[in-house]
Parts: sequence; C-alpha cells; structure tokens
Amino acid sequence: MSETDGRGREETQEERADRQWTELLQELRVAQTGVQILFGFLLAVVFQSRFEDLAPVDRDIYVVTVMLGAATAATLIGPVSYHRLLTGRRMKPQTVIWASRMTVLGLVLLFCTMCSTLLLIMRVALHNQVALWLVGAMALWFLACWFLFPLWAIAKGRSGPREDEADDEAGATGASGRT
Repeated sequence: MSETDGRGREETQEERADRQWTELLQELRVAQTGVQILFGFLLAVVFQSRFEDLAPVDRDIYVVTVMLGAATAATLIGPVSYHRLLTGRRMKPQTVIWASRMTVLGLVLLFCTMCSTLLLIMRVALHNQVALWLVGAMALWFLACWFLFPLWAIAKGRSGPREDEADDEAGATGASGRT
C-alpha cells in the first residue's frame, strides 16, 4: 500500500527502503574510496626510510592512526557485507537502518583517523606546538562540515520527524489504534 505520510512522496515501505539503500550506497562509495586511499598511504609509511627517525610519540601516533584507519575501513565497508548477508530475507528496511548507523559510526571514526593523520604529519613537518593548533582548527572544521552544518539544517529547515521515525510512529499508532 502506497502512502505519503505527509512527506510528499508516494511509495511503499519497500520502495522507500530501496531508495534509501541506493542513496546510502552512493554516499558510501565516496567515503570508502577516500578511506581506502588514506589507509593505503598509511600502510606504506612504515616502509619508508624516514620511519626509523620518528620519535617514539610519533610512532605511537602512527600506530593509533593505522588502527583507526582499519576500524574506519571495516565500518564503512560493513554495510555492504550486512546487505549481502541479508539479501532475500525481506529485511531491507532494517538493513537500511543498521547500515545508516554503521555509516555514521564510520564517519566518526573517519574524523578521528583524519585528525590523527594530520597530527602525525604536522608534528613531523613542523616540530612545534603550531601542529596542535592547526590540527585543532581542522578538527573544528571537519566537525562543522560533517556534523554541525547538517544538524543546523535539520534544526532550521525541518518541521517533521525523519522518515524512519515517522514509520516507527505510524507503526505504533496503527498497532494501538490511537494517535
């Protein structure tokens, strides 16, 4: 049964899940490519001759950065595996919800990976406290672009609940027979 629920789009729950999955895959393609390239560069660093010259704290930052990069890659590739294992089980709406949550977690991990990578590079390049200030400024910029601006847009431009929240409310209302 098709319905709009006040969202201006007439689609079934399955059609909505298909659309949301397609949109999520497009977003993941961008993030996955960047993460894989970054992770590849991080893996190559240890084999460079200058790696032996790094201070112990910089080596520690490198290890943390590589581990964050691995966790980021796993989290952003995870939704594909999740979808593949659940395909054909009529669980697309749940798959979209969990894949979206994994993607948000992946973005948080990517934020940490980017900051850690910048910290390592700035410490090696500058050898002073300016590195911390530059990384702090970039961390704020990443937070603004990736999280604050979207949250601000939600606060300023939305009057209704998210699609998945509206679905939850519609299901609860239909189950109880009350509004």
